Amino acid sequence: MKHSSPAADRARNWVPMPKIPNGFSHTYMAGADLFTVHDLSCETDEGAQIFSGINLVLNQGDIVVVQGKSGCGKTTFLKCLAHLHLYTGDVVFHGNSPKSYGIPVYRTKVAYVPQRPPLLPGSPRDFLSTASSFAARRKKEKNASMLAKGLEYPVRIASSWGIDEQLWDRDWSNLSGGETQRIALAITMGLDSAEVLLLDEPTSALDHQSSLQVERLIADTLKSNDNGLKAIIWITHSPEQAGRVGTRFLQFSGGSAYEEYSPPV
Repeated sequence: MKHSSPAADRARNWVPMPKIPNGFSHTYMAGADLFTVHDLSCETDEGAQIFSGINLVLNQGDIVVVQGKSGCGKTTFLKCLAHLHLYTGDVVFHGNSPKSYGIPVYRTKVAYVPQRPPLLPGSPRDFLSTASSFAARRKKEKNASMLAKGLEYPVRIASSWGIDEQLWDRDWSNLSGGETQRIALAITMGLDSAEVLLLDEPTSALDHQSSLQVERLIADTLKSNDNGLKAIIWITHSPEQAGRVGTRFLQFSGGSAYEEYSPPV
């Protein structure tokens, strides 16, 4: 199974897109939109279909809330968009395929934050230092103050979510699920390189008040002109959260997906 078709790389002309079951009918042109998914399909290693024919056009300011029963393919969908899972179809970011950017760079621009971040060796501060250095090299930033900002901003974000700074020096394995979720999300947002965030139940381990704090900062960041974040795809099982954060609503069911034009009740 391939990652993407050559059409995503060479399409320069208008290509009519068929009317699609998920409601995102759109005339497709590579480069016309921030982020486009065309005819995305995915199978298990054994060849069983997980989903097929998904189309999505993501525009600046969108928060697309993804919902559906457990096991219907929502997480796999985000992993395909992050180029972490094999798929067929086209994923197009600013008119180019993920491979054209180089996959490591693409994943900093289209950033996936899993529901349960993997346990990494060392501490969050160790990981932040490595990630910040990579981001600085990619941006060719040599200024010491700019490098320091890359280390400080994620810590400030996490602090606003109730994370004590001392937790950054603990091993990942010694953090709670909620602490791990908030720190991982703070690192992704604080490095300020992502234009599209792929969030897989980012507040599932948090209490209601903590969830509201996280939601508020994410929404404010998206609206701000001081950073590069442009759009979000957000999985949640909470209808209440979907109604608070979503601007569009994508429902997974029966191996496909369709758009609902109002928040779920």
